[in-house]
Amino acid sequence: MKQTDYDLITVQRAADDLRRGLPVLVQTLGAADERAKALIVMAAELADSKALERFETIADDSFLMLTNNRALSLKVAGENWPVVRIKRPDWMTASDIVALADPTLDMATPLKGPFTRINHASGALDQAAIKLAKLARLLPALVAAEVRGDPMDLLLEHDLSQAFSADILAADLTEANALQQVASARVPLAGSQQTRLVSFRPVSGGVEHVAILIGDPSRHKPVLTRIHSECFTGDLLGSLKCDCGEQLRGAIKNIEQAGGGILLYLAQEGRGIGLVSKLKAYALQDQGFDTVDANTRLGFDVDERIFAPAATMLKALGFGAVRLMTNNPKKVEGLKDYAIEVTERVAHAFEANPHNVDYLATKKTRTGHILD
Repeated sequence: MKQTDYDLITVQRAADDLRRGLPVLVQTLGAADERAKALIVMAAELADSKALERFETIADDSFLMLTNNRALSLKVAGENWPVVRIKRPDWMTASDIVALADPTLDMATPLKGPFTRINHASGALDQAAIKLAKLARLLPALVAAEVRGDPMDLLLEHDLSQAFSADILAADLTEANALQQVASARVPLAGSQQTRLVSFRPVSGGVEHVAILIGDPSRHKPVLTRIHSECFTGDLLGSLKCDCGEQLRGAIKNIEQAGGGILLYLAQEGRGIGLVSKLKAYALQDQGFDTVDANTRLGFDVDERIFAPAATMLKALGFGAVRLMTNNPKKVEGLKDYAIEVTERVAHAFEANPHNVDYLATKKTRTGHILD
C-alpha cells in the first residue's frame, strides 16, 4: 500500500469515528525541534450527555469551534479567520451545543449567548479539524480541547482514531488523483440505449463516482460532456425545488441526439455538503433564507465541490478536451485547473417551475450561473 493511500484511509477512519459521535485526535507533524500540536475533537451536532461526559474524561478546558460563516450569524465572527474558537459557558449543556451547531434550531432556541470569542487566529490545525467534520458529512462545528501532553499517550490510553492536519487538508485532491476504475457494464437508459456505466472508487473506500459513456465518443476531438453532482431529491424523487433531475435526464437525451458523449455523475450531494445538511438547508429556505444564505448559515461555503474527480475520470477514459454542458462558469474553470481543455461551454438550462423559480434566480444573481 502506498503511503498516500494509507494516509487517506487514516483520514477516512477518523472521519467515520467522528460521524459515530466518538472523539478523535487531529495533530500536526511538528518540526524536529518542536512538539507536535494536537486537538481532541468531537462533533457538536452529535453531542449528548453521555458523549459529552466521555469527552470530558479525556479532555480538559473544552471550547467550541465553528466556521466563520456560522460564527457570523451568532455575532462572534473572527477577524477574517476561517475557523473561530468560542468559549464554552458553564451553563452550556449538550442540547445547547447541538443548538449552537445547527441553525435549523435557531427559531426554537432563540436566546443563545452572548458568546465570547477566543482570540486565536485559526491555522492549519483548526482548519483541518473543521475539514474533518465536513469529510464526515457533518455540520462543521466541534467541541474541542488542546492536548497539553504527548498525543501518543492519549491515543494509547483511550484507543482514539488519529489523523494529521496536512493529510486532512489535502484529502480531497489526493483522493481525486487516486480514483480507481472498478467496474464497467452496458446499461441501456431511457434517454439513450447505447450507454456504458464505468465506476470509479476512492482509495479510502468512499462512495463511487460514475461515468456514463453515451454512444461511442471519439478520443481525438473535444467530447460533449456534462458534469452532474448527485441529487437524491431531484434525480431520484423528482423534487421540484431544484432543476437537477431535468438537467440529468436532459443531458443524457441531448448527448444522445448530438451523437454521443459522456456524463460524469459525481458523489457530491448538495454542492458537496451531503444529503442531511442539504435537507437542513432546505429547512432554512422554508424559513426565508435563499440557497446561498442557507448554506453559509449552516457553516459551509456557498459551494464545497471540487472538480478534480471529473478531471481524473476523463483522463482515465482517454479524454483530454471537452465541450462542457453547463450554466455554471465555475465548472469550466474547475476543469481547466486540472489540465482538461474546455473548448466550448454548451448552454444547459431549463424552464423554472413555481417551486424553483427563486432558487434559479439566486443561482443567476448570486452564484454567477448563466441562465438566459
